[in-house]
Amino acid sequence: MYWPVPASWTPHDEAELVAGWRLWLELSDRAWPTAAWDGTPADAVRRLRELLTACDDIETAYRESAAEPSPGFRRLVQGLVVTASTAIGLWWDDFDQLDSERAALLHDDLARFAEQAEQVLRLLAANGGWTGLDEARRRPA
Repeated sequence: MYWPVPASWTPHDEAELVAGWRLWLELSDRAWPTAAWDGTPADAVRRLRELLTACDDIETAYRESAAEPSPGFRRLVQGLVVTASTAIGLWWDDFDQLDSERAALLHDDLARFAEQAEQVLRLLAANGGWTGLDEARRRPA
């Protein structure tokens, strides 16, 4: 399942700007497994599960600190949760090593999330005022 990213987002107050910054930081490196990946689908989606916890923490803190929480920001977070949850639901309990067919399916699910995360990252960076950081994040070392 793919949740469309809103066309625009502008932080309405300091609480939303902080929540956007926290979300940007969390998304910056969660879409793909690290070099420590054990080769199983369950471990590949573990980082997405950690991201869902972070998204819940960010949204909870935002709701508690914002005078009037923005539906636009909540849609950004909820879209990520829906897309990540789809991949997690398919792979969270699969501890078997991958064959080429299952590897391609897992890659497609992770790529779908990574594409959405990249769109959200660009939107957050452009409207949160940290575009230069986003560009540096994507530059090869």
